[in-house]
Amino acid sequence: MGTERTEIAVVGAGGRMGRMLIQAIQAHAATRLVAATEHPESPLVGREAGELAGVGHLGVILSGDAGSAFQPGRVVIDFTRPAATLAHLEQAVAQGSAMVIGTTGFDAAGREQIRLAAEKIPIVFAPNFSVGVNLMFRLAAEAARALGESVDIEIIEAHHRHKIDAPSGTALGLGQAIAAAVDRNLQEVAVYGREGETGARDRRTIGFATVRGGDIVGDHTALFAGDGERLEITHRASSRMTFAQGAVRAAVWVHGRSAGLFGMNDILGFGSS
Repeated sequence: MGTERTEIAVVGAGGRMGRMLIQAIQAHAATRLVAATEHPESPLVGREAGELAGVGHLGVILSGDAGSAFQPGRVVIDFTRPAATLAHLEQAVAQGSAMVIGTTGFDAAGREQIRLAAEKIPIVFAPNFSVGVNLMFRLAAEAARALGESVDIEIIEAHHRHKIDAPSGTALGLGQAIAAAVDRNLQEVAVYGREGETGARDRRTIGFATVRGGDIVGDHTALFAGDGERLEITHRASSRMTFAQGAVRAAVWVHGRSAGLFGMNDILGFGSS
């Protein structure tokens, strides 16, 4: 592509993650912010996006019209909410825009809608865009394969008080990676809460524990507890910038590709777990 820069639009650009994305786009030599949108009732509509994000004047005004983000040849990055993302997805298909989706909390129907849209446009969809987290997925899968039925597996995650879904998309992605490694169906073996007289633990289950409080960016631990020893694989994020940088990296990678549904394994060259 020579010196051509990837044109990126950010929906939900006024939020904490949206501002981080603008910073990451501005810092990347191969990308350029071309549009930024926010909910039409947001008091931030009309603000200059670069100044709002603290990177200086970029000549991009925060629009209340989400449709203005979608044009052929652009990549739209979406870290909003499931209902908004699915509405944006329809606009992306109609306009031929690629998408990078970091929104979490989709139900099965929402995930299916994303899969069907990826038959028409290129989409990168991942529960977490951190390189470290995606490496953690692989390490946890390897540990599960090696330890097999000799351990109890628990996933512990912690996030800030404002997070609206639980368990986190990253925790669920970690559970999926582990379950696949040991030939289990996560829907059948997941335990999302314990209270009262629960009885002895079924070793084939995968437990989830959720913590919400303060300004925790994101902590995840895969715990493999056996008799006489335990293994813990932990990732702690100290800044949302790691997610923003990964999403921008994904936008550069997906730009100009044919339709398909891709994940961070594709961007990082990991292949299948």
